[in-house]
Amino acid sequence: MRVGVEVGGTFTDLVAVDTAGVRVVKVPSTPHSPEEGVFAALAAAGISLDAVDDLVHGSTIATNAVLERKGGLTALVTTIGFRDILLLRRGDRPQIYQLIYRKPQPIVERQHSFEVNERVLANGSVHVPLDLAATEQMLREALAGAPFQAVAVCLLNAYINPAHERAIAVLIRKHFPALHVTCSHEVAQEFREYERASTTALSAYVQPVMDRYLGRFDDRLRAEGFKGRFSIMQSNGGRLPASAIRRNAITALFSGPAAGVAGAVRQGVLAGRRNIITFDMGGTSTDVSLITDAEPGIAAETTVDGLPVRTPVIDISSVGAGGGSIVWRDAGGLLRSGPQSAGAMPGPACYGRGGREPTITDAHLIRGTIPPDSLLGGHMPLDLDAARAAFGPLAAEFGMSLEQIADSAIRVANANVVRAIQLISTETGHDPRDYVLMPFGGAGPLHAGSIAEDLGIPTIVVPPNAGVLSAYGLLAADFTQFAAVTRKIPLDANAPSAVRETFADMAAKAVEQFRASGITAPPTLGCTLNMRFVGQAFELDVPLSSADLDAMTETSLFDAFERRHQQVYFHSAGSGIAGKKVEVVGLRLRASAPEPAFDLPVRHLTNQAPLSERQVFIDGALRTCTIVPCDHVRLEAGLSGPALIADITSTIYIPPAWQAQMDRNGSLIVHRKEV
Repeated sequence: MRVGVEVGGTFTDLVAVDTAGVRVVKVPSTPHSPEEGVFAALAAAGISLDAVDDLVHGSTIATNAVLERKGGLTALVTTIGFRDILLLRRGDRPQIYQLIYRKPQPIVERQHSFEVNERVLANGSVHVPLDLAATEQMLREALAGAPFQAVAVCLLNAYINPAHERAIAVLIRKHFPALHVTCSHEVAQEFREYERASTTALSAYVQPVMDRYLGRFDDRLRAEGFKGRFSIMQSNGGRLPASAIRRNAITALFSGPAAGVAGAVRQGVLAGRRNIITFDMGGTSTDVSLITDAEPGIAAETTVDGLPVRTPVIDISSVGAGGGSIVWRDAGGLLRSGPQSAGAMPGPACYGRGGREPTITDAHLIRGTIPPDSLLGGHMPLDLDAARAAFGPLAAEFGMSLEQIADSAIRVANANVVRAIQLISTETGHDPRDYVLMPFGGAGPLHAGSIAEDLGIPTIVVPPNAGVLSAYGLLAADFTQFAAVTRKIPLDANAPSAVRETFADMAAKAVEQFRASGITAPPTLGCTLNMRFVGQAFELDVPLSSADLDAMTETSLFDAFERRHQQVYFHSAGSGIAGKKVEVVGLRLRASAPEPAFDLPVRHLTNQAPLSERQVFIDGALRTCTIVPCDHVRLEAGLSGPALIADITSTIYIPPAWQAQMDRNGSLIVHRKEV
């Protein structure tokens, strides 16, 4: 048996696969103790842990530790003269029109930053040797001065020569064996000092939290008879054994959203679609991502609470638009939705758990797009009167009926999602009309029709059991690790051999790390170069296939870079190698060990009648909407909108002038009717 459990802000989702079939479960999350929601989902599915061979988990534990400032007390050890690197940051100003701007607060206080007298130059040579005796004395005094739980070690240019960092780590572990030690060359082996220091500090900060959480989790698993493999989803869309994550927790920063993208890739390929815009709308937020030729975009860097993290992540854009997003009126008198959320507790007013604020879920209930008895297959009844009471004051302020204000709130939420999709598509040189929209999460399929209309996307693909696709993505993900190094290689006749040699060294280390984690399957390797014109401040990612690496020449490398430059900036050198000098500044390797694939079955049957009708208020008008259970939609007969298709994990809205058909793999294909 293989089990995937994903902890979201509102619900915890489970997908279990064995020889008897697939079980799907959604239970409310338990924010105070996320693992309780996991074990509640296992109990609801009737799963005995001694029968589970493979358990995959995704959560937001690491992210929440940073956002809520609940990580371990962390010290920073750095090169003399660089104590204030986390405070100084860079000279840019992300919010240029905000008159009173404050930089994000670092997670390491200045008084907890300590300097050592050493200096390694950019070429890796030692300019000032490390004085071991003086460093040992400083560490013993400094680290005994506060109840530290973790130490981040980030020395200047350690990405090219980590000898001094390794020596300091040995000293810390000798005198303070209980401390978690994180060295920059282990988590960010790339240049740019501030980003590397921030990544190292954040990794050290979340390490004690993840170690304790996964330790408790693992202890309870073993106590209940679990003897299988326990792995964790990473931000890059792959998974690793929990033991490896406990040593490098920063890679699991965005594991939940990444799992959904992994599931979308798998379901998209089954549906014959390789260019996909994913649209994951859950209870708290919406995550969107662009998948081109069945490959999600990978960003080398992201931010959390304004702090940079230099680790590969699936390129996902998030907005505060979910089912639990609170609807409110701003100081200018405009209707707004999110980013504040009612979360799992108390949740939307209609959940009957004490919530009083109006939310998007309440709005759907008022306008009729969520029937009161439809949530979780009817196992979670909703309180319409509570939803109407929550929206009453807003309706009065705007002089609208309850149905009008609810419909307006949903249209505002849709506009936020449309903007997020434009950021990852139109503004990166991709036309959204060339892609299909794949909605999932509990609320995604309900909003997808309106989103697609606004963007001009002609086709929507709703995967089976869309509400739990992220949990399915946990099981569909390969074991994956990324490695990145900074290597300045001028683009000349010697560049191809230098690139191949560096990549071969990185590949050998990745294979060895897989074996150390108990993964023996031969990995598939991929390579991306960081390239730029000499003089540019930042570089472009240029992916290379295995064939590209083997046949690489000076000219082919330049051509690949120029094509990428044209795609991103809409212009290129246009004068060949002689016109502009180009350089490689880094390499990134991806190593993936694939897992045996499996497919989700066609959707669960519902207890509703095959066909019924209800009045719903959509897009400013009252419409008669057909209510259809998912198993009623067949391949040979299309279903015309307006219609609501009821699934056990989500509700799917089919707009007027659109038609839905179910393919042989259980995906619902929704497209515009031909006029």
